Amino acid sequence: MKPFHAYFQNINGTDTYPLDEVIYRSKVDNSLLEVHHDREALAERSPEEWKKLFAERRMSFKPEDMSGIWSKREMVLPEMPVEDIVTMREGWSPLFDAAPLAKELGIKSLKVKLCGNSHTGSFKDLGMTVLVSQVNHIIKKQIHEIDAVACASTGDTSAALSAYCAKAGIPSIVFLPAGKTSTAQLIQPISNGSIVLALDTDFDGCMKIVQEVTKDNRIYLANSMNSLRVEGQKTISPEICQELGWKVPDVVIIPGGNLGNVSALAKGFEDCKAMGLINKIPRIVVAQAEHANPFYQAYERGFDKLVPVQAKKTLASAIQIGNPVSYPKAVRAIQNTNGIVVSVTEEELANAAHRADRIGLYACPHTGVALGGLEKLVAAGKIDKEEKVIVISTAHGLKFTEFKVGYHEQKLEGIQSKFANPIFKAPAEIGAVMDILKKEMANRRR
Repeated sequence: MKPFHAYFQNINGTDTYPLDEVIYRSKVDNSLLEVHHDREALAERSPEEWKKLFAERRMSFKPEDMSGIWSKREMVLPEMPVEDIVTMREGWSPLFDAAPLAKELGIKSLKVKLCGNSHTGSFKDLGMTVLVSQVNHIIKKQIHEIDAVACASTGDTSAALSAYCAKAGIPSIVFLPAGKTSTAQLIQPISNGSIVLALDTDFDGCMKIVQEVTKDNRIYLANSMNSLRVEGQKTISPEICQELGWKVPDVVIIPGGNLGNVSALAKGFEDCKAMGLINKIPRIVVAQAEHANPFYQAYERGFDKLVPVQAKKTLASAIQIGNPVSYPKAVRAIQNTNGIVVSVTEEELANAAHRADRIGLYACPHTGVALGGLEKLVAAGKIDKEEKVIVISTAHGLKFTEFKVGYHEQKLEGIQSKFANPIFKAPAEIGAVMDILKKEMANRRR
């Protein structure tokens, strides 16, 4: 059997680089890089053998096996020594059965992949374990001198980077747009000891700064233009299939900002198909907030080109991005999967998130974007009522308490909170209490 091997290759397929080189774009044409695997070597092992191996690892207590990412390490970084892996048991997130919501919307099946049920509360952990493990490997093996790892962030990337670097003992640097992250998102990198800079700009401005800072290759870039992140995030796809008994959903919906996760999902399903684990690839739907939707606008123009926009303030702050770095990869993912891009208003995302909460979810605003997109596409007949749908929940709702409180207190500007649940104030008297209970219990039985 051939050894498993992976390397960087530019998206045009003209040049390659080893994974331990500090590089983010092609030296030939400046295009984005991807991690390429020897799929022929992966396919030499039968689908039944892969399924058996992945099932055995699900039962293992080895640190690398308890990670949903590293339990599929041959698909991620096959040559990574297990002793260099930096993991916090990320992945293996629940697949929440949202059957009551599916019934409300009139579709056959709806499940929500809770990728925010992770150490730092977002899906960014899935990619960061891979990137920081590779940096840890480069430093330990003295392949290249790296002094720190840096990122621009709207919140969740900085939390993941700071936590994994802290665990590995590697300094981290975070650039945040001042006043545009939640309190929970801001305090995470501070608590983990990062050098935190709040810049008077938006995410795209922070991204320009971090690219300048990381031109000195001793500071390593951790944003999603670094394709190592995609290798961790793509494991969402085989994990979904494994949780469904290696069956494939018809549609997968994900909120889109910088668009790295879009190409990651497609890549994960493509890898599974190449390995014989599945026989089809689902349609991928990208949902964007209307206040930051350059990908949707390009889709409506037939993907003629990306026209960056000045992203407006949105409740879905992590995807408040006007110039997405991973645009070329995301276009390919949508085109190759016969996918769709949909845009969602602030009111639509807020109500969709809190509608889902009423069946037991605690949806972040970004998940609300995906759920709002689902509602619009079902209503428009673009998702068939017989299709099985997966929505990717990208962060835990607890990171967005201000969003939740504002919604239920009906204080979100310009939004009619259709599912607000007020607190009833009453004297400590049984009569007054029972009056409220009878009325409200009757209302909720309808």
